[in-house]
This record gives sequence, structure tokens and C-alpha cells, in this order.
Amino acid sequence: MIKAIIVDDEPLAHQVIQHHLTAHSNINLIGQYYSAKDALCALAKSDIELVFLDINMPELTGLELLKALAAPPQVIIVSAYQDYAVAGFELNVTDYLLKPVSAPRLSQALNKVYQRTAQPLTQQPKTITLKVDREKRKFTLDTIEYLEAYGNYVKLHQVHNTTLATTTLKQLSQQLAGSFIQIHKSYLINKSKVIAVNNEYVELSSGAIIKIGKSYKELSRTLL
Repeated sequence: MIKAIIVDDEPLAHQVIQHHLTAHSNINLIGQYYSAKDALCALAKSDIELVFLDINMPELTGLELLKALAAPPQVIIVSAYQDYAVAGFELNVTDYLLKPVSAPRLSQALNKVYQRTAQPLTQQPKTITLKVDREKRKFTLDTIEYLEAYGNYVKLHQVHNTTLATTTLKQLSQQLAGSFIQIHKSYLINKSKVIAVNNEYVELSSGAIIKIGKSYKELSRTLL
């Protein structure tokens, strides 16, 4: 049995998925949430294996929820818009369904879930290669404390070194989703380096203090 939840602010979307799931006895629907904020709390406390996830929701979007999870379960995005498909697959979602969802299309998505369950996903690479000056340089993720936007560049802050790389914070946010989380428009932090959190800032193991942006306060509560 695969434990699943639905996260969507539209009741009708819940009803459609519930109806189709009656034909799939190996999916155990253990929760339904009408906001990503509520689902975030549930995912932190339960061993949920599959999420049917909407994108456009108030307060916290589906993609923001997904980026906030250190070890996300399998996700099937269910959206009325195809615009977010690329962003979804960059976050390694299992499938992307357009509303209204048909029974055959949901079955196809669930077959992908079963395949991934039988064959665990390859773990995220522990290094990242970035352009520094005129060369490409490899960085070990565990050595990076946080990333800071700096015009058309990003500063990589390590304990004893800061490197200026030719990339953007948005690109890195997509590449490092799961290991790093954005807590300010100018900062991505390494989740494993967080030792203290309050409503105003995050403290990292190096002693660095990073301010939390107003629109990121909800996400930051999942760090500890």
C-alpha cells in the first residue's frame, strides 16, 4: 500500500481524484488538504509516499511546498495550467496531469509511481559544477553554507572561502531543491547547516546570520 494525500484548494479536484482512486486498491488515501501550508505540517510528521499536488494555491504554491521538503515523496502534479510542467519536472516530479484528470491518464501516472517504488530514484548529486571566471569548477554541496545573489552572479559562501560564480539564484534554487531552501529573495541556505531559527533570521553552523524575507517566513518554519 502506498500512502497518499491530495493537496488542492478546489474541492472538485479532490472529488475527481478520489473517484478515480477507487479503482486502485494499492493507493491508501490518508489525508486531504486544501492549502499547501497545512500539507507542509502533515508531510513533516508522517511517512507519506505520494502527493497529488496542485500548483496555484493561496499563501504557499505547490512548487514552493515541493522546494521546502528536504526529502520529498513522489509527486503527481495536478494543475489546470501546463505552464509549470518544466519547473515541475526539474523538481523530479513523477508526472504532470492537466485538469480535468481522466481515469486512464491517472492510471498511467500511477504506473510511473509503481515503477519508481520498485526502483528507488538515484540520489541527488553531492556536487555542483559552476562557471567561475573563465573556468568550470566543482563544489561539494556539504561545504556550501549559503548562496547570495550578487547582480548577475551568485556568491557561494563556504566556511573559509567565498566564490563568485556566473549563475543566478533562480537557477540554483531549481538545481538544489531539496538540499537548499530560499528564505529571502537574495539568499539560499543549506538546510543541513541550520542550527537555529526564529521569525526574523536563521543561524547557520558557521555563525552566519541570514535574514528571513517576509514572503518566506512560512517556509522557514520547516527548517527545524
